Parts: sequence; structure tokens; C-alpha cells
Amino acid sequence: MNIGEEESKGGDDMKEIYSLLKTSLSDFMGNVEGRDIYNGNCDVIVCDGFVGNVVLKVSEGLAENLAAITKEELKSSFISMLGAFFAKPAFKRLKKRIDYAEYGGAPLLGVNGVCIISHGGSCSKAIKNAIRVAREFVIFNVNEHIVEEIRKYNVI
Repeated sequence: MNIGEEESKGGDDMKEIYSLLKTSLSDFMGNVEGRDIYNGNCDVIVCDGFVGNVVLKVSEGLAENLAAITKEELKSSFISMLGAFFAKPAFKRLKKRIDYAEYGGAPLLGVNGVCIISHGGSCSKAIKNAIRVAREFVIFNVNEHIVEEIRKYNVI
């Protein structure tokens, strides 16, 4: 993730990382910006921990506030409440897709083992799902697959 899509954008470290990824990965698509996080054009976005944390917190805050505003608006009139009643299954599916607790956390890559990072304020459902994700990482040998893929590029 960078401040622009152009190869020349960002500080020296960002330009060096761009060059390394471009020469190492055949499917590297280049720099992406914040607006690209949710459009589905890429599978992995690389950023430092500070930027990643800010992105996650902004995303959580936006989702929570949009949910609250939507709920408030849907309760504002009888017609809106009636529409909300009929749309309830869709709202439930949407909540399941965007609720961080459904995923539990994100993997900390680069560790010789499995480590799922959860939000400091995680509820019990999120912790349960973080444990589920960790279990799946072990069952499906995710670390071994990552090492295997990295070795293809002679990085390690």
C-alpha cells in the first residue's frame, strides 16, 4: 500500500520494496491505495504494522457507525421499518460478512508457527473464531505452503 499507484511514489523504502516485489513475484500488481482495500482487485495488500492497524481501526469504526446510522434511519418512519422487516435476512447476511468477530483475527506472518492476532477488545465469539482459524492453519499446513511458495522465488 502506498500513497499512489505509480512506481515512483513514496519514500525510498517504499520504492525499494516495490522493486523487490516486482522482480520476485510474477503476479505482483503494483502499488495500491487505501481506496483499493475493499474493491477485490488484489488478494494481499502489504503494509507496515502502523498503517495496517490504522486501516483496521478506521474500517471497524466506519462499519460500526454505518450500522448505527442505518439502524437509526430505518427506525425513522413506518415505511422504513416495514422495508427493514423485509430486508432483515439481507441485513443478517451483511452483518455476518463484515463483523470482525466472525473471523476472529488475522495471521501474523513470518512466525515459525501459528499466531492469530485478535483485537484487544475482542468478544468471546471473536476469540472462539480466532482459535478456529488457528486450528485451520494447522490442519491445512498453511505455514508449509507459504514456505514452499517463497522457496519458488529463491527468497529463502
